[in-house]
Amino acid sequence: MTQNRVCPVELSGSLDNRLRRRFQNPQKILRPYLRQGMTVLDVGCGPGFFSLDMARMVGGSGQVIAVDLQQGMLDKLKAKIEGTELESRIRLHLASATRIGLTEQVDFVLLFYMVHEVSDKTSFFAELFSILKSESSALLVEPPFHVSAPAFQKTLLSAQAAGFSVSTGPHMLLHKTALLLKN
Repeated sequence: MTQNRVCPVELSGSLDNRLRRRFQNPQKILRPYLRQGMTVLDVGCGPGFFSLDMARMVGGSGQVIAVDLQQGMLDKLKAKIEGTELESRIRLHLASATRIGLTEQVDFVLLFYMVHEVSDKTSFFAELFSILKSESSALLVEPPFHVSAPAFQKTLLSAQAAGFSVSTGPHMLLHKTALLLKN
């Protein structure tokens, strides 16, 4: 699924802190897309920065499938939710190097700061398209400076080749965002 540019587990603290929450508030970013009862996918979940809020937003009847390539990241998320009401709402899933590895259908996918790490974007988006229910969407957010505008456009072309329609994503200062729609 990804190249060797993933964030090491040892640096996971940089992915989950108060400063980041001020600039990338999960509730504010995801509120337009999530509803109670949805099944949602957080690809490249890391230590769960978005997964926890997603679980609160989908409520007790919803589910978050938190996917990561590194077992260490999933272990950190597991430690956060153990013994809480979120434990039953968040399912941890270890992806392989080449596939997400899920067959069930989901209502929404979050792709935050991770698609640039995927080496085979064509296969990645094809798999995502097969996982998403009809009339559903995926939110794609790539970091400022790290991903060039031409590289982002190339990513969007890969998503379109898989069948997605591309729409405007939320405005996030300097970030590259898009909403990928499965119509």
